[in-house]
Amino acid sequence: MRNWTRPGMIVGGVAVALAAAAWVVRAQDREGSAERSIQAVLDRQTADWNRGDLDAFLEGYWKSPQVVFQSGGDRYDGWEAMRDRYRKRYQADGRAMGKVAFSGVEIVPLGTDAALVRGGWRLTMPDGSKPGGLFTLIFRRLPEGWKIIHDHTSSGDPKPAPAKKSQ
Repeated sequence: MRNWTRPGMIVGGVAVALAAAAWVVRAQDREGSAERSIQAVLDRQTADWNRGDLDAFLEGYWKSPQVVFQSGGDRYDGWEAMRDRYRKRYQADGRAMGKVAFSGVEIVPLGTDAALVRGGWRLTMPDGSKPGGLFTLIFRRLPEGWKIIHDHTSSGDPKPAPAKKSQ
């Protein structure tokens, strides 16, 4: 059995503390990096939508039959069904995509490879109307990058979230 001396215990304790601190810093860097990467996806989607490029906008979604999009009481399973819904709603004859803006975006890491994202959306249409609503997204880090795997979007006039109470 090893006989620990007081200086040896102190050095061991310092080494453990430094290792724990380094782990926390790396975890915070990963979270910050994930948040920046997810925000970049949303920023690209905004730019793509506002250029009228629906296909580029949809690159933010997981191109899989398992992606889920829910809106207006309807559920669309699979990337192609979701794309068809977007085309019918925003690119069919006489339809316009308008300009989109996201607001109040909150990115909540759910581990190293997943995040919950919520916020508001607002379209400015050519006729001057401004439909909007709220969204909740689940992002996953996949080999091709951060992608939306689940989208639940509502329509209606979004109200700001209540102020958080400090504890």
